[in-house]
Amino acid sequence: MRTVRDAALDVLRHRGLTTIFANPGSTEVAFLADLPDDFDFVLGLHEGAVVGMATGWATAADRPAFVNLHTTAGLGNAVSALATARANRVPLVVLVGQQDRRHLANRPFLTGDLEGLAGVYPVYTNQPPRPQDVPGALARAWHEARLGRGPALVIVPSGDWAEPAEDVELPAPDAMRTASSLEERELDELVALVGGAARPALVVGADADRPDTWTALVELAERLDCPVWQEAFAARAGFPQDHPRFAGHLPSGRSRLRDTLDGHDVVLVVGGPVFRQYLYEPGPLLPPGVRVALLTDDLEDAKHSPAELALVAELPSLCQRLTERLPPRSSPIQPLQQGGSATSAGLAAQSGIPAGVGMAAGAAADPGSATGPALRAADVMTALARRLRPDTVVVEETPSSRPQLHRLLPARESLGYLSAAMGGLGFALPAAIGVRMARPDRPVVAVVGDGSSLYGIQALWSGAHYSCGVLFVVLANGRYAIMDRLAEQHGGKPPWPAFSEVSVSALARGLGCPAESVHTQEELGDALDRVVPTLPARTNPLVLEVAVRPDPTFQQ
Repeated sequence: MRTVRDAALDVLRHRGLTTIFANPGSTEVAFLADLPDDFDFVLGLHEGAVVGMATGWATAADRPAFVNLHTTAGLGNAVSALATARANRVPLVVLVGQQDRRHLANRPFLTGDLEGLAGVYPVYTNQPPRPQDVPGALARAWHEARLGRGPALVIVPSGDWAEPAEDVELPAPDAMRTASSLEERELDELVALVGGAARPALVVGADADRPDTWTALVELAERLDCPVWQEAFAARAGFPQDHPRFAGHLPSGRSRLRDTLDGHDVVLVVGGPVFRQYLYEPGPLLPPGVRVALLTDDLEDAKHSPAELALVAELPSLCQRLTERLPPRSSPIQPLQQGGSATSAGLAAQSGIPAGVGMAAGAAADPGSATGPALRAADVMTALARRLRPDTVVVEETPSSRPQLHRLLPARESLGYLSAAMGGLGFALPAAIGVRMARPDRPVVAVVGDGSSLYGIQALWSGAHYSCGVLFVVLANGRYAIMDRLAEQHGGKPPWPAFSEVSVSALARGLGCPAESVHTQEELGDALDRVVPTLPARTNPLVLEVAVRPDPTFQQ
């Protein structure tokens, strides 16, 4: 007899959902046991790691990933990671187990109130009314995840899988196309606005991180001869950050944002929100008289951005058509701050980092105190910058050192930088593993704070077990440095203690992942010289725990 499970597996095959990221529970065993040979099962030891790996995989593969979660406990543990997937605009099809529907009315053990548990973060949630509707719900979830660009949940009671597949309906279409182009007349207002600007500026976001969009944006920036800024807290790089037009990362505070864009009359935002902020500051977003237009393929950004004009369409063709219609400039425009993120003293000031810190390739490390580490985070970034190939994927989760990483490790190829747009911790370790699984042709390096690593440490077991050759560089300062700085800005002392007793390298080894500790510039250089050349073909991960001094300042 053909079962609902058989029909569901066919749906998953047809849509390329044959890698299952999961932490299994009893309500899913009927689905998972004795999987066909064409399905791969990837175990994570915590649901945050499961969803994080799937998010990295879907990002790198550029298609939806499939996740299996265990009823209330599994979905509840995964909510933060699902929120990150939604903020990063990553499509996930998420199967959530439920107790057998035949006695749900009696509220048996492990029954979950699941439909609202993940809040507004899923783009679609469905508990099919009958077992035969499960395959169709999974088919629709695949479309919803792609079109809504986020996690789509299907809740399936455990007894449904063995039910007969007769009368199975697949209400979702086999393929779906959406309108993605604009008429020429719809570009007229944009052309008039941008073409008439005296001092335009470009701001790029994570949604521009595709090779064809990069190509189109380079042509547009060179036609406008204007500076290009990256949105604050972007999950991905929207422009080649070693290009002469690249001017740096926008600050996330209103006062410095106004200072940065002062003097421009038109700001064209491509593939990002207008404008991402962090801590609240009073006052307007922009200086008086600055006009803003948004080009996006994300309807959500278009609806929430305070732009004068927003056009929703595919970004590469839209940027190319705009470039073709722009009149040539009568005189070149010099950026307010010269580009070249790894060498600009102006950008150092814009990032709140003293000019010259860690910028010289052979710079000596800060001698530090008699008892503290000699290395600073900037020294580690500089050492990596000297050695990493342009196609390296850098996965970042080091909040207090993010400005140094942006300044010293520019993204030089598409998918060169990946972070969590939501800001919740626990993303980088599992995401880096998922990226490597999907793109074994790309070297992958995760740069993570020790505090951040503890939110997703279980993922290291998966990285080792599935032979993912990721280099994890853990900046270990034994505290939540960014929280310490914020407390100081509020004029008080933090009540939380340091956790210098924690050894991430020891935890890694306990999870079966090779690890080393580094304390000096010489040890760091020797380790990177030995490991980095092996990254393209490496099959085992390595944690490099680097003792660093806490950064003394923080600016949003």
